[in-house]
Amino acid sequence: MVMSIPATMRALQQRSLGGPKDLHLVSDVSVPAPGPGEILIRVVAAGVNFVDISQSLGVFAGGPRPPYLAGIEAAGEVVALGEGVSGVELGSHVIGVTIMGGAFAEYAVLMAAGIAPVPPGWTDEQALGMVVSWPTALAALKPLGQIEADQTVLIHAAAGGTGQVAVKLAKHYGATVIAAASPEKHEVVNDLGADHLLDSGSGDLAAEVLRLTDGTGVDLVLESAGGATLEASLAAAKRITGRVVVFGLAGGEASITNWDLVYKHQIHLIGLNIGILIQSAPQIFGQVMGEMFGLIASGVLGPGAPTVHELADGPRVLQDLEARTTVGKLALAPAASLSA
Repeated sequence: MVMSIPATMRALQQRSLGGPKDLHLVSDVSVPAPGPGEILIRVVAAGVNFVDISQSLGVFAGGPRPPYLAGIEAAGEVVALGEGVSGVELGSHVIGVTIMGGAFAEYAVLMAAGIAPVPPGWTDEQALGMVVSWPTALAALKPLGQIEADQTVLIHAAAGGTGQVAVKLAKHYGATVIAAASPEKHEVVNDLGADHLLDSGSGDLAAEVLRLTDGTGVDLVLESAGGATLEASLAAAKRITGRVVVFGLAGGEASITNWDLVYKHQIHLIGLNIGILIQSAPQIFGQVMGEMFGLIASGVLGPGAPTVHELADGPRVLQDLEARTTVGKLALAPAASLSA
């Protein structure tokens, strides 16, 4: 089977490290060709992630340099195979990550070894999150966070794409969930089964957590808020046995010293970057993905329901994410721009 592939395509190009406001739609970019071990997909849906914000500001370590095509998560139809690729069929639908950008486009190259099939009966849009948000939440809770039934977990940004999955999974594992989100997003998080809801803008988040836990703190914190919230997360964790898994810094960088860990916050501090996890601990990532597909098969995790926007609306969508005015998973539909 030979797939028809055009020479040029539409894409979103990041032209500076000034943030999403300098993201622009271009219409004459060359369609990339897959190299050895790579595949080319016609992008049906591209996931919007906070990594996209970090890259656009130049704070993502080792990220692409402008001008570059933005976007790291893409789902769509396989249209070409690079040298040495086997076990992938033309015309099949997959989802994958392209960490150096290129997902916000009509066509994108993905590493064949890192793709996952779109589950039977799901649309490409519904599969978004399977290779970024979902494994991040799962890795933070299980192999790294060691969550167990009857333990308590504090989840920041609980209304976001990763946060919502984390709430759902934590409840599935039998944990008590304290969810932090802005008040206007509380209804969404409550519907996921959170036991307690906190205002993420509260001036004393740690005190509220300690009140809810009779002064002992939580067993686990999923920390993606960053900035001043990191201090609250450390203070909210149980002394000695409490774990804080840090996988995001939406609110900016924060510092912690060895003095803090000895005299102030005697906790387990764990860093998580899903890309490094895949590279450095592939066996753990394999366990995470195996667990995730088991949860999909058993119905614990069902099709996602992202809010889908036209490719041309990407700059505005990313700015809304940056301003934290969004709820849940966000997506761009490059194919929709073909008829625009």
